[in-house]
Amino acid sequence: MLLKSFITYLTHEKRYSPHTIISYQTDLDQFEEYIANTFEISFPEVKHTHIRSYMVDLMEKQTSESSINRKVSALRSLYKFLLREEKVEHNPTVLIKAPKIPKRLPVFVDSQKMNNLLDAEQYFDNSFASIRDHLVIELLFGTGMRLAELIQLKDIDVDMYSGTIKVLGKRNKERIIPINKQLTNQVGNYIEQKKLQNFSNNLLNLIVTNTGKPAYPKLIYRIVTLYLNHISTNDKKSPHVLRHSYATTLLNSGADLNAIKELLGHASLAATQVYTHNSIERLKTIYKQAHPKA
Repeated sequence: MLLKSFITYLTHEKRYSPHTIISYQTDLDQFEEYIANTFEISFPEVKHTHIRSYMVDLMEKQTSESSINRKVSALRSLYKFLLREEKVEHNPTVLIKAPKIPKRLPVFVDSQKMNNLLDAEQYFDNSFASIRDHLVIELLFGTGMRLAELIQLKDIDVDMYSGTIKVLGKRNKERIIPINKQLTNQVGNYIEQKKLQNFSNNLLNLIVTNTGKPAYPKLIYRIVTLYLNHISTNDKKSPHVLRHSYATTLLNSGADLNAIKELLGHASLAATQVYTHNSIERLKTIYKQAHPKA
C-alpha cells in the first residue's frame, strides 16, 4: 500500500516519465521482496543495516555499481516521501553511502561519419519505412533529444516556419530546439508521406510504425543499431550515443557550454561538462599526430 501511494505520487505530482516509473517500481519491488524474505519486515521497519545487507547481496550477485546506485536512489526517494507522509519516524537511507561509479567518457560517433551515413544514398530508399528511419537518425543526431522525447513528439511540435522543435523533457519541462532548413524540409516530406499511407488511425505522433501505430523504444533502438552498424565499430549503439554525438559535435565546433546545456535540457552544468573530456581527448589526439615533439 505504501509503495502504491509512492508510485502514485511520482506519477501525478512529480510527473515522472513512464520509463522512470517502471524503473522505480521494479527496484522497490525487488527490495520489498528481499526484506520480506530475509528479515520478515516491511518498509516502515527498515533500518540502515537492512539496506546495507541488501547492497552486499547485490554486490555478491555482481550487480554493477550504477545499478546499485539507481536502486539506492529509489530508496532515498521512497523514504523521503514516507517521512513527509509521517509513515516512518526516521529515514534509514541517511546513513547509506552509495558505491562510487567509475567515470566513463560518453560514447559518440564522429560527425564526419554521421554526415557520410546520412548523405549516402545506398542506405536509404523511397519507402515509407526508410524515409522514417532516415528522419529518426537525423532528429536524434540533429537535435540531441532523448529517446522518450522523440517518441512523444507530435506533428504540431515542429514549427516549419521558425525552424524549431518543441520538446517535452524530464519533469515535463519544455524546451525549444532549432533545426536547419534541410531537416525542416525532411520532416515536412515525412509528414506528407505518412498521410499517403492512409493509416486507419490518424495519430498525432510524429514517428510511427509501418502500420501507423506509435513508435516504441525497441523500434528506435533497432533503427539506430541497424544504421550505426554501417559506420561505427563501437560496442554501444543506441539513441543516447547520437545524443552524445550531437553534444560533442557542438562542443568541438566551438559552441558555448551553457548553450549546449540548454539544448540538451540538462538541469545543471555539471551534467554537460562531461563532454569537455571528449573534447580534451580529441585535442590530445591532434597534438600527438601533428606535433613533432609529441
